[in-house]
Amino acid sequence: MLVGVLELLLPAGKLTTFSGSFIVDDFARFLKILTLIGSAATLILSAEFLADPSRRIFEYAILVLLSTLGMMVLISAGDLIMLYLGLELMSLALYVVAASNRDNAKSTEAGLKYFVLGALSSGMLLYGASWSMAFTGTVSFAGIAAAVKTGSVGIVFGLVFLLAGLCFKVSAVPFTCGHPTSMRAHRRRSTAFFASAPKVAAVGGGSTRVALTAFPDIGVANGSRFVVFVAIASMALGSFRCHRQKNIKRLMAYSSIGHMGFALWAGRWNRRGSAGVLVISRSMWR
Repeated sequence: MLVGVLELLLPAGKLTTFSGSFIVDDFARFLKILTLIGSAATLILSAEFLADPSRRIFEYAILVLLSTLGMMVLISAGDLIMLYLGLELMSLALYVVAASNRDNAKSTEAGLKYFVLGALSSGMLLYGASWSMAFTGTVSFAGIAAAVKTGSVGIVFGLVFLLAGLCFKVSAVPFTCGHPTSMRAHRRRSTAFFASAPKVAAVGGGSTRVALTAFPDIGVANGSRFVVFVAIASMALGSFRCHRQKNIKRLMAYSSIGHMGFALWAGRWNRRGSAGVLVISRSMWR
């Protein structure tokens, strides 16, 4: 709550620090408030559960806070290095949260699945970042945008791999890879957290800022084709599979996949896309 109040008290307009690596603007403020609300709700719902001394999972709250810190860094990332740091800080804490129920073999399996898939997505993200840096000579989003005027094959290749790595993080089709099965092994509170706050940060703060800030000219022509396919497939899978679920956790998992499809469709990497992501992100919390 204190962090949210401080965020609202910051001066209006766009603020940058660390040589443009960290950006605070209205878009970032809105998404940060959403992630803070989600994290706070998770901790409040878990208070009674964590109060039981037999649980012995005092680190749960710390991991949620560390993950939230990573989300806030990801949302305000102004270059590829800060993007990766925020994404990994968020993900590493989530891996442990997924396996926090140590007495449940399925929870351990879920944590292992998240770790393996997270490592794969991080590799794809770094591969795309390497291509982007190789063809532009910079990691700054503003520098990449200034250097990229035409969509060469290498730049488009890097953009697609960057978006693919981020789609893994939000479990968008075809990168779901056991996401519903893993979500079923979590506690209900953790399931709600996994299905909301990290996805808002990755879609709104990660994918949207990369496509619109770093690749404003070629993102519309090339990245949107990839995003349209992922969005339609995610909406279809999430909507149709929801009706067949008898487990509430798997229902929430497929519902989150569908929500990601709507959020990606709202963006589609054009100048008005960020407003669409804001509307969809807000609707996810109602």
